[in-house]
Amino acid sequence: MSEIGNGHVRIERDGTRADVIIDRPEKRNAMNEATVADLTAAIGEVDEDDDVRAATLLGEGSVFCAGFQLEMMHEKDVDEHDEFHRAFRELLDTIDETTTPIVAGIKGAGIAGGFELTLPADLRVLGAETKYGIIEVNLGIFPHQGSTQRLPRIVGIGKAKELVLTGDYVDPEEAAQCNLVTEVVAEDAVDDRATELANELTEKAPLGIENALEAFQATFDVPLEAGLSTEHRLAMRVYGTRDRKEGFEAQLERREPEFEGR
Repeated sequence: MSEIGNGHVRIERDGTRADVIIDRPEKRNAMNEATVADLTAAIGEVDEDDDVRAATLLGEGSVFCAGFQLEMMHEKDVDEHDEFHRAFRELLDTIDETTTPIVAGIKGAGIAGGFELTLPADLRVLGAETKYGIIEVNLGIFPHQGSTQRLPRIVGIGKAKELVLTGDYVDPEEAAQCNLVTEVVAEDAVDDRATELANELTEKAPLGIENALEAFQATFDVPLEAGLSTEHRLAMRVYGTRDRKEGFEAQLERREPEFEGR
């Protein structure tokens, strides 16, 4: 086992499989700057290890990832949000560009940033009772770390719009039907099933897997980078609004937000 930099993520190795584990169970594995930095470093380390043929992305305890740490997000100004979200985007790009297949095990909750963290994974295993969705429109913003770009490429633009605009959690069985996740299993079986799938991938031809993943990166005619840049620019516009502040304050105060469109 190896602990990464800030101690928010650890890597466990079992033969040719590596498990990247978010290790903040006391915070429901919610991400802050240190967590994002540790995850980026961990994925990079796994990808550079020639002995690793597949990896899992898991959360310690009963929750995969409850998104971003809410208090941190509420306190940031627009420039600080810009810096943080660029770092998170670098993490997602690192996952997307790795040629080591990654299986995400999503249990308990995969919400907002925790949901978007799973999108670049190659396979996704979801718990049958997991809260899984992008809720940002309920906070006065919109999901802008791949949900308007990566998500439509997975489920189609119609379903992606439904998930983004309603801000509702997606039913696990529906998530499987629309190919958002690979399969749905019992809540207490998520990590084991993700590990099993990763083990299966370690048994395949590593160069075949590596080159297949590289080919997948060239699948779409519209450059992802251009779409993500547009998403980021528009998101930073939203972070300067009164409604963004109201959304986070209402969530912290456990009340219904009063949005004014400004």
